[in-house]
Amino acid sequence: MLIRRKLFSAAGPAGLAGLVLLAGCSLPGGSSAVTGTDPFDNPNGLRAGLAPVTAETERAARELIDGLATKGRGTKTGYDRDEFGYAWMDKADGVPLARNGCDTRNDMLRRDGHDLRYRSGSTCVVVSMKLPDPYTGTTIDWTKQKAAEVQIDHVVPLSYSWQMGSSRWSRSKRQQLANDPLNLLPVQGRANSAKGDSGPATWLPPSRDIRCAYAVRFAQVARKYALPVTPADKKAMLRQCGG
Repeated sequence: MLIRRKLFSAAGPAGLAGLVLLAGCSLPGGSSAVTGTDPFDNPNGLRAGLAPVTAETERAARELIDGLATKGRGTKTGYDRDEFGYAWMDKADGVPLARNGCDTRNDMLRRDGHDLRYRSGSTCVVVSMKLPDPYTGTTIDWTKQKAAEVQIDHVVPLSYSWQMGSSRWSRSKRQQLANDPLNLLPVQGRANSAKGDSGPATWLPPSRDIRCAYAVRFAQVARKYALPVTPADKKAMLRQCGG
């Protein structure tokens, strides 16, 4: 038996509901009208998806990106996904939604999906949903039987961060980056696989409407974690926002 809810029940993990309400937005999965949020209205990553940046905020986008430090991409030597903690851990301290009883992947599915259906007896494990995918501009009818059709993208890829300096961070800080909602977007699996560990100079979302917003989100994460970007990536990000 599957449980279908359009809103989290009161029995759901309190941490997620409380943080989202404090952020001034509706609960994840609460409406089939969810299409995404302007990144400037979503500084903590607690609201769903990614919406295009407006013409009025393009200047702010360029200022944000222009403020990023740059350096060349370093070596990938020593990189391993496990250096950022086991995948989708619920115990990465220092980020929203940590220790709420639900793993990071399901937190992101619940945040961005709608028409959610849960595994029987669970308010965490999503088994089907509709996902407005910001990268392709399509809506994905997803079921857990075909899990790879939706993947959770690290906007700033973990390998990229390693080459740009996170190799010297504490393990705790790397775990934060890997599980921070600001750095995570559920998207079409094929698009995420095509991206790999690319920066914006070599990969951008297929949907042109979202490219400036993607550059802003990339910049927001880089600024939060004091990560430089490559000169080519910074140039590409500015170009997407009219610079």
